[in-house]
Amino acid sequence: MADIHIEREHSLGLAAARKIAWEWAEQAENEFDLSCTYEEGKQADEVEFTRSGVSGCLHVTADRFVLDAKLGFLLGAFKERIEAEIVKNLDTLLAAKKPAAKKTAAKKKTT
Repeated sequence: MADIHIEREHSLGLAAARKIAWEWAEQAENEFDLSCTYEEGKQADEVEFTRSGVSGCLHVTADRFVLDAKLGFLLGAFKERIEAEIVKNLDTLLAAKKPAAKKTAAKKKTT
């Protein structure tokens, strides 16, 4: 069996992280035929996911995503490709939710 472990820190807070986790779960169901179960908590959420040959959990907190997955023998051969796709999807969702940098206008001093 092959294991996948991915961690991503963020500064979005739990409410915004929860939205990203929901989007990730929907993508996982649609693109990878995973069955996802979402459980909300006061301090953290858990997204359990399974399908033939893979099982795991996405742990969501106010400042971190932690994904752990176990791949069966056949999918283990594709570990790097599967991990890269998970990383790409999660990073894309996180990048879309980052707050835009605030622009500060320079003030002209008149004499």
